[in-house]
Amino acid sequence: MYQFLVSFTVQPEHRDDFVRAAGKTARDSLANEPGSHRFEVIADDENADVFYLNEVYADAAAFETHAGGPYFAAFFAEASAYADGPTWLMRGNVIDDRHPAPNTPSLP
Repeated sequence: MYQFLVSFTVQPEHRDDFVRAAGKTARDSLANEPGSHRFEVIADDENADVFYLNEVYADAAAFETHAGGPYFAAFFAEASAYADGPTWLMRGNVIDDRHPAPNTPSLP
């Protein structure tokens, strides 16, 4: 599984717009992109202008499919007018017994 967390800083008057646009992208991606497994829109506890997108895909190729698709493009066409980001906070592959970390033994 390929997973990442990004943040966006949104102009205060556009918070609802961002949540609506990100939520639509989440619903459309999960419904129509077989490699999309999770797409969460998260509000920061301390700063009302910061939002996170926590996304999980079958693999990096599934994310690339998403990134080249219409839902991603529509989201960025709108959100780029009032949000700064994404700021990448974390990205990578989930480590499990089928996909061990490089240079480490498999999990028991």
